[in-house]
Amino acid sequence: MTISVVEAVRSEGGREAHPGLTIAADGSYAARLAPAGDGRGRIPERWTLDGPEPYAVPLPGPRPEGPGAQVLPLPDGRVLICREADGRHHLALLYPTGPGTGELPLGSVGCERLRLLPPAPGGSHGPYGSAVHALAPGEHGSTVWLVHGGGRGPEPVAGVPGRCSGGVWLDREGRLLALDRTDAAGRTKTVAVDLGRGGEVFPLLELTDDSDDRLLLADPDSGLLLLRSDAPGEVRLGWGVLGSHRPVRFPDALRPPGVALTPFAVQPGQALTPEGCAVALRADGPNGTWVAVWRPSQRRLRHLPAPVGWVRGTGLWTADGELRLPYAVGRTGRTQCGLARITPPPESGPLPRQRAERSAEGDGPPEDGRSPRDGSAEAGGPLAVRAAAFTPVPLQQAPLARTGAERRS
Repeated sequence: MTISVVEAVRSEGGREAHPGLTIAADGSYAARLAPAGDGRGRIPERWTLDGPEPYAVPLPGPRPEGPGAQVLPLPDGRVLICREADGRHHLALLYPTGPGTGELPLGSVGCERLRLLPPAPGGSHGPYGSAVHALAPGEHGSTVWLVHGGGRGPEPVAGVPGRCSGGVWLDREGRLLALDRTDAAGRTKTVAVDLGRGGEVFPLLELTDDSDDRLLLADPDSGLLLLRSDAPGEVRLGWGVLGSHRPVRFPDALRPPGVALTPFAVQPGQALTPEGCAVALRADGPNGTWVAVWRPSQRRLRHLPAPVGWVRGTGLWTADGELRLPYAVGRTGRTQCGLARITPPPESGPLPRQRAERSAEGDGPPEDGRSPRDGSAEAGGPLAVRAAAFTPVPLQQAPLARTGAERRS
């Protein structure tokens, strides 16, 4: 099961956006910071997604949460919250207790910035429960913290030279973490950090010496990688396969005119068949925001309408190809949440089947984006980068695409 946690496109080299909704590794729960009923500040909110009908439970504290608060759901139903106060980041577990909210303090981390990382796809476990990691970026060095599951409170588990951002898991166990590292010259390359070997760092994405290469998504089952790079001469979306000698490609299907694409979920469970993995992308264009679906084996995007109230850029795939998009409707302070379930058809087939599950009936605000008609674009890319065997090792020193098949894929 693949999840998305980022609600907005990250600014290149800037401060990263906090997620609008975070989904647990097993898809059972989700959490977000929702507007409080009185319109002042935000309160944590937990969504239950694995029952007959999704529903939301508010977890209010004694006061509204500040702008720097972050939340992440655990598979056991508790919600980890990170609050910034007095130069430290304070961590705690929240859980419903009848009409109130219980809170279990976990400790604090003293640093300028601390960002909770998404859960590993397999739901990694530490000695004391589900492992949750966080990244503390610094100007000259960054630290990966284990903030839950270690048993001794927050503890650093890896130090990475350079200023790091991003955070994508390369395996299901939560051992190999990919980070986008920016050097003193301002160039960004993706490195892999092996948390099982004391934080050993390996280069992962190095398409050219002067390019900025960022990893956006990875699927541990198939090895499919989605990346953004300016190696072709402009910033493009590309794809490759972890541990493969096949080249990285930048298909024109992922460069529709006037539309910004951000991948947010990859279909899991497709071992050894990365070309068949479905990728869900948030599409932002002049007509609003909608959902696009693409597979490496296809040369076109399929455009789908987003459900009203979609938490933009958030969703997950099931192994059998069902796309689940969370949405919220209703008045402030009374969230009515649901999951829109979409099974995209084959390349040539009928309109997609969509089924919505709500916790209650209600009308939400109109979505400002409508999906356009299906369109196609010739695939192709001027740059094909060789991938060496994964230890992990860098992707670089690639020739230009030579064959027609390479240019079209």
